[in-house]
Amino acid sequence: MRFSALAAAALIAGIGVSAPARTPSAAELSPKVAAALAGRTAGKPRSCVPLRSVRSTEIVDETAIIYKLDRKRWLVNFPEGGCASLRPDRVLVTSTPSTNLCRGDIARIIDPPTPIEYGSCGLGDFVPYTR
Repeated sequence: MRFSALAAAALIAGIGVSAPARTPSAAELSPKVAAALAGRTAGKPRSCVPLRSVRSTEIVDETAIIYKLDRKRWLVNFPEGGCASLRPDRVLVTSTPSTNLCRGDIARIIDPPTPIEYGSCGLGDFVPYTR
């Protein structure tokens, strides 16, 4: 009951209550994401990633973005609620006030050959996957 009262007070005050970090189970992954992560083991989710560590980024589908640190270490971001604008042929543009990309940061989605912006997505936690 105490949690419910705290959550209600936070909502009334306009403060969001975020769900605890969790890694999607294999059954919850889309077929494309499951194929991309085959042979990798998930670790404990983290809220931020240092941008200097990221070597490349790959949009898998509307449910996942892979941030590749090297061949063995990847961080996978599962935008909360998915992001219908995400497609492998589009590009993410992020703006952050720090040297880290974090949960809650907004990623704009654009079409590379044109200046068309398709929307934006809020990033979720970053789940490490290692080979």
